[in-house]
Amino acid sequence: MKASQLFKIGDFRTVEVDVPTPHGKELLVKIGSCGICGSDIPRIFELGTSKQKYPLTLGHEFGGEIVAVGEEADSSLVGKRGAIFPCIPCRNCEPCLSGDYAMCLDYDYLGSRSDGGFAEYCLVPSEWHFVESTNPDLSDDALGMVEPCTVAQHAIRKSGLTAGQSIIIFGAGPIGQMAARWAKIFGASLVVLVDVLDEKVEFARERGNIVLNSMTTDINEEFKKMNHGKPADIIIEGTGAGAALGLGIECVKTFGTVVMMGNPHRDTTIKLHQHSQILRKELKIQGIWNSHYADTPINEWHYTVKMMDAGIMQVEDLITHRSTLEDLPKLCEDIFTHKVSICKALYSSGK
Repeated sequence: MKASQLFKIGDFRTVEVDVPTPHGKELLVKIGSCGICGSDIPRIFELGTSKQKYPLTLGHEFGGEIVAVGEEADSSLVGKRGAIFPCIPCRNCEPCLSGDYAMCLDYDYLGSRSDGGFAEYCLVPSEWHFVESTNPDLSDDALGMVEPCTVAQHAIRKSGLTAGQSIIIFGAGPIGQMAARWAKIFGASLVVLVDVLDEKVEFARERGNIVLNSMTTDINEEFKKMNHGKPADIIIEGTGAGAALGLGIECVKTFGTVVMMGNPHRDTTIKLHQHSQILRKELKIQGIWNSHYADTPINEWHYTVKMMDAGIMQVEDLITHRSTLEDLPKLCEDIFTHKVSICKALYSSGK
C-alpha cells in the first residue's frame, strides 16, 4: 500500500509499505480521508515526530471503513464506517482512571508516535477507538474532520456557554468556524469571529459568519454595538498569539471566561494593563487540551458523529484542498512555504 511517511525532519515522502495484518483486538481500517492538522506542518519541517521515531506514517485526523479484524475482535465490525480516536492511553495512570484520556501520563498516538492515517490502511488497536457513523450518506471527508470538530466542541463545552450568552472567537480557521457552529447549536445569542487576514475573513463570511478584522476594526467597540452595549460573555482564543489573548481579555465582561485553545507560538506575552484586567475583572482563564472521550459526562466524539449523522453539524464546506497520497508531500510543503492558502486540507482516498 501507499503511505506518506516522515523519514527525518524535512524528508516527508510517499512510499510503498506492506499492508498491516490485524491481530488480537486490532482493526484494519481502509482510510477514507485524513486531515492535515496545523500541528502536522511543523512536525514535518521543524520538530520531527514526538519521540523522533522514523520512518513514521503521519496523520491523526482520520476515518474510514473496517475491512479486517484480529482473531479476538468482533467480526461483525467489518464493513462499518466511522472516525478513529487516535489517542492510545495507558489506562493505568490517575487521569486515565478518571476518564481523562487526553491527559494520560504515558500515551501513544496514531499519526505522531505510531503509524497513522496518511496511508491507504491503518492498524487501530481496538474497537474502543472506533466511533461508528450510522448514516451511509455521511461522506468520508466529513469523517476525516471529526477530530478537529470535536476539539472545537470541547472548547465550547469548557467555556460553560449557555443559551443566550455572547461569544467572540479569535481565529477564523476551520476549528474557529466549527467552534462558531457549536456555539450556535448550544444556543449562543451572538457569535463573532475575529481574524487578521482579509482572505480568511471573507472565506468565513461567505459561510454565514459574522467576522471582523482586528487589523482594521476596534473589536471591543464594534462588538458592543452588536451586543446592546455589552462586552462578550465568553472568549475563545484559537490562534495561540499573545496579541489575540490580550485583546480577548479586553473584550470580555467582568467575571467572564477566556478559553485558551490555540497552541502557543512566537510572542505569547500580554500587556501590563491586560494582565491587570484578569485580576480586576476576576476572569476565569480556562485552558483546553484535545477533547473528552469517556462516556461520563458525555463522549464528545460520539456526539460529534451523531450531530454529523443528523445533518446538524456541517463541515465539508470548510474543505479547500483535497490531495492524493502521491501529491500530499507537495501540498504540505506548499502550506509550509505559504504558496497556498487553505482553510482545511486533507488526504482523500476518493480524490
